[in-house]
Amino acid sequence: MRKVLKASLTAAFLATAALSATMPGMANAASSSQRVEFELMTWPEVRDALAAGKTTALIYTGGVEQRGPQNANGGHNLMARGIVKAIAQKLGNAIAMPVLPITPNNASAELPGTIGLTPDLLEAVLERMTEQSIATGFKNVVLMGDHGGGQGEGDKNVYRRVATKLNDKYSAQGIHVFYCDQVYMPANTAFDKEVAAMGYPQSLHGGLTDTSIMMYLDKDGTYVRKNKLKDAVGIPVGPDGKPQAVTDPALKNGIVGDGRKSSAKLGKRAFDLKVEYAVKQILGFIPPAN
Repeated sequence: MRKVLKASLTAAFLATAALSATMPGMANAASSSQRVEFELMTWPEVRDALAAGKTTALIYTGGVEQRGPQNANGGHNLMARGIVKAIAQKLGNAIAMPVLPITPNNASAELPGTIGLTPDLLEAVLERMTEQSIATGFKNVVLMGDHGGGQGEGDKNVYRRVATKLNDKYSAQGIHVFYCDQVYMPANTAFDKEVAAMGYPQSLHGGLTDTSIMMYLDKDGTYVRKNKLKDAVGIPVGPDGKPQAVTDPALKNGIVGDGRKSSAKLGKRAFDLKVEYAVKQILGFIPPAN
């Protein structure tokens, strides 16, 4: 009986050891197949992802600008990386390309936190990034932005202009370029309406929305200075949704709105809305099989 038991235990031990030996490789294989960030993938992983149907490239832009005494200047980039990754994961057929870290803006010595491009430079860079994505093998390219620079109305919208131009150029080859505008203003507006109904003040820049999303994504306390939240109020937003005129110089601190009641909970809701709005629009452009 002891011999049988010993043999059984030995067999179980060997089987467990063999399984344990394979698990690290299995875990690595699983994680590599789930990676959606181009910068964190190897070229064979990109090749295999394309072959497996991940043929949509998501080009998301961020930006570096002052955003009040409480938020890191690179907030648009920090939010963009998290949002575009979540969009790619939700779509299942997409890869998040490197976030473009500088967008249209102007530096200021008064509030020294901004580094910007001109719209013409943004247009050239977006064209280049899109065509490089196409050369890599992507069949669809989606342009999106976390910052309002370059996303104006009509001819001022650089993203739409680039998408239209390159879609016309490549569509005969079965390659398409789209501009996803829902992730920016429509999603922000939806969040503003929700929090307004809960009694929160409206914010346009560096206030409740931005600060809350950054708090939600902030894992080590480097995105938001929580000890400065008490000072996170600036130029008020009027009933017309526009900044009001102020005479108090203390309010000209880079914030348009009020971020003092920001929270990670509110940030998750704003984040989820952006992902939801973007995914819905992109699925309208590109059927899931593509």
